[in-house]
Amino acid sequence: MSFDATLYAKIAKCAEKAARAGGKVISSYYRKPLMQHDKEDETPVTIADQKAEQRIRQIIIDTFPTHGIIGEEYGSENTEAEFVWVIDPIDGTKAFISGKPSFGTLIGVLHKGIPVVGVLYQPILDELWIGMKDNISLLNKKSIRTSACLELSQAILASTGPHNFNADQNNIFTFIANRVRFPVYGGDCYNYGLLAMGTIDLVIEANLKLHDVVALIPIIEGAGGVVSDWMGNSLTQEWDGSLVAASSGTLHQKALRLLQAM
Repeated sequence: MSFDATLYAKIAKCAEKAARAGGKVISSYYRKPLMQHDKEDETPVTIADQKAEQRIRQIIIDTFPTHGIIGEEYGSENTEAEFVWVIDPIDGTKAFISGKPSFGTLIGVLHKGIPVVGVLYQPILDELWIGMKDNISLLNKKSIRTSACLELSQAILASTGPHNFNADQNNIFTFIANRVRFPVYGGDCYNYGLLAMGTIDLVIEANLKLHDVVALIPIIEGAGGVVSDWMGNSLTQEWDGSLVAASSGTLHQKALRLLQAM
């Protein structure tokens, strides 16, 4: 894959602009009565999700009209393009509805199927993580690194919640959760921002979708972390939805060994 640092930087600048614009829309609805309903998969969606994605998509299209887009709320267009943007306007809609500032806007960019740029924006706290291939990740323009934790027994493990696992997956997760320093629940995409800045050491999830992860991969990798599925494979559009993200390759391998042992 060819690498064009100048183009990636331009894409990253657009992603930040779009995330902030979407965040402005989201903030206007935060902790206010909302129009909402459940989608076919029984996950909630609000007018804030929809309006934010519309704004984000328009900024992308205006700047890069030949690029493709995959959005959680409004589907896909031009996905055969060299560059494809992947949008989750509110990752953590349940947290948003509940008034918890642990949700975020995710905008990731695939170059020939490889995640190369990612933005995570928490608009209420005004925290913006950005990752770009072969660059150090930033939080509000300051470089960040994952923790130095190498042992599962010392690791803080995060997951959105046991309801996101099936029965077998929950048994596997519980097996690992009993062997770490302590687990924390909730957080959605915010957990990955905390992992990248070094306050959480390990995140394990399952049954995720493409829009949940594309933006996060460049951020975590650029901060020194490692991301894969439960079998240790890179995440692709065809992956099984499982994810383990760790602060280091050493911790990642130890987590994988436990996952695969079960």
